[in-house]
Amino acid sequence: MRTRPGRSYPLGATFDGSGTNFSLFSEVAERVELALIADDGSQECVDLTEVDGNVWHGYLPGVGAGQRYGFRVHGPYQPDRGHRCNPSKLLLDPYAKAIDGRLDGDPSLSGYRSEHPDEPDTTMLSVVTDPAYDWGDDRAPDLAYHHTVIYEAHVRGLTRTHPDLPEEIRGSYAAIAHPAIIEHLTALGITAIELMPVHQFIQDGHLLERGLSNYWGYNTIGFFAPHNAYSSTGTRGEQVTEFKSMVKALHAAGIEVILDVVYNHTAEGNENGPTLSFRGIDNAAYYRLVDEDPAHYFDTTGTGNSLLMRHPNVLQLIMDSLRYWVTDMHVDGFRFDLAATLARQFHEVDKLSAFFDLVQQDPVISQVKLIAEPWDIGEGGYQVGLFPPLWSEWNGRYRDTVRDFWRGAEATLPELASRLAGSSDLYQHDRRRPLASINFITAHDGFTLRDLVSYNDKHNDANAEDGNDGETTNNSWNCGAEGDTDDRTVLDLRARQQRNLLTTLLLSQGVPMIAHGDELGRTQHGNNNAYCQDNELAWINWELDQEQQDLLDFTRGLVRLRHHHPVLRRRRFFHGEADTEGIADLTWFLPDGDRMQDSHWRWEEARAIGVLLNGEAITEPDDQGERVTDDSFLILLNGHHEAIDFHLPPKEFGETWTVVIDTSAFRDNEGQVELKATGAVRIDARSILVLIRS
Repeated sequence: MRTRPGRSYPLGATFDGSGTNFSLFSEVAERVELALIADDGSQECVDLTEVDGNVWHGYLPGVGAGQRYGFRVHGPYQPDRGHRCNPSKLLLDPYAKAIDGRLDGDPSLSGYRSEHPDEPDTTMLSVVTDPAYDWGDDRAPDLAYHHTVIYEAHVRGLTRTHPDLPEEIRGSYAAIAHPAIIEHLTALGITAIELMPVHQFIQDGHLLERGLSNYWGYNTIGFFAPHNAYSSTGTRGEQVTEFKSMVKALHAAGIEVILDVVYNHTAEGNENGPTLSFRGIDNAAYYRLVDEDPAHYFDTTGTGNSLLMRHPNVLQLIMDSLRYWVTDMHVDGFRFDLAATLARQFHEVDKLSAFFDLVQQDPVISQVKLIAEPWDIGEGGYQVGLFPPLWSEWNGRYRDTVRDFWRGAEATLPELASRLAGSSDLYQHDRRRPLASINFITAHDGFTLRDLVSYNDKHNDANAEDGNDGETTNNSWNCGAEGDTDDRTVLDLRARQQRNLLTTLLLSQGVPMIAHGDELGRTQHGNNNAYCQDNELAWINWELDQEQQDLLDFTRGLVRLRHHHPVLRRRRFFHGEADTEGIADLTWFLPDGDRMQDSHWRWEEARAIGVLLNGEAITEPDDQGERVTDDSFLILLNGHHEAIDFHLPPKEFGETWTVVIDTSAFRDNEGQVELKATGAVRIDARSILVLIRS
């Protein structure tokens, strides 16, 4: 086949309408072959003879979109020196925009030197794509964080059983774009959907052997390619078009798209894992190896390997990938899995690492939503509150504190107060704002909300790992019975606890994140690690009983209340500013109506607290630079197992109050009860009362 020299950049396969430029980085390669795969499986190999700065490249006229291809890299196979080239392996392009096929766990995928060059190759192949797409008048919603409500969702889990979706699109990008799903999101008040991994990932052989699968998808092999199993239209580039159409439909509904991305490791695992791409291209450049023994991998992720974050080409790969998803795929932000690993240039976690420097300086990536999962399993890996100012973080301390308070743990009030007020103790030290805190009670990893109030212990038998998987400490409480029960008292308490947790979440300062299905009372029957359950156990069941419908209606009301009142979603922390009447922006109260004093915070057995949010003392301006004023709210929380009488604050804080939320009821009580400042209000055991100043 006639070739031209082509260009070294951009990396990957770039179709220009007449042909395709191919470009691959490898500083250890001695020869690189490009293999073009025909529909019948036959291969035509072309040597890439041009090399510039360790980038091998060539241009092939006439090669267009839909062409499948791979690379064979000739070079040293010296594991003791960190090199694992093997030309018998047909390797995926790290920059592939689409990938065709799936892996079946065949032993031929192993990373050892083959004695049989004609052995079976991987069934996954890179695909040349056409970048053309009619975006029309698509515009990013570009919502500020203080307007944001995030919905963490799984493409299949959210859509697989929805009765209003055509069977042929369920579990796909097209399903997310369907009016039935978008209507659910908009009616709930969601402004951003955070999709669990949609980068191309692979199945684990050991899971397939047990009849399970890698459902969550934290096993990436293609950082540019939408996962092909989520495409309802095809896998020869059609998945790219379907993904773009999903984004376009969500944007039209005012919903941003945030991707959960896994740049800390790849699906190739440790030295016993498959050779699919990076390992066979340039193992020592892409992966962190043990300094004294480069035949083994330095792993801070628990998956077998970690990317080498101090190598310039690894950093380039990640930044090119992020930029591609923003500019070409129009996504609005990223949640970075095990983000502490991205900060490990050497051993320690360094928030001034090269990766964060690059993000800070990039004119595209620095302008989208950046959310860190601020921990990994390495030494010093728990970094909540320590990421750079540009970043928001999953606030693990928020999750743990709120769970502890509502399950009745002692000495939780001081930290609960901080979490409700936006976690200034974690983020204000470097001039960050409440937007730095992504507040959540539950996420994909752990119990669902319903299970959190239904189980004391994990029940992961379906995973076939003898109960050794999943977190043991869940900060959960089963409300008096483990799992399913017919006890009406227990069921009523569980329903109330779900309302308590959702109310706390949506009335806290910061950015709330709801895990998909929590608004519907979704259960995984006590499985707190459904990573391998691509079935009804992990999917949303859309057949709702009355209690689930009540919870959905209640959650919608909470989100609506948050959207309508800026005092519930301030841009800046409370600082004690007072209004013209001398009332501070934030005031804490004891149940007897007195203000909290320092000594009261040290009472370990305290279970009840009130907080006044003064809508007349908001100092930050709105988007137009105008002063923001709002109603004032009194939020009364009773975590005690008995009802209490809460005395309302003195008249100077407000003469009359109207109940807008009562979690002891099955629905909100907006406008039904009006209270006088001189009186007291009875708050049921383990419940929240939200009042607005009349």
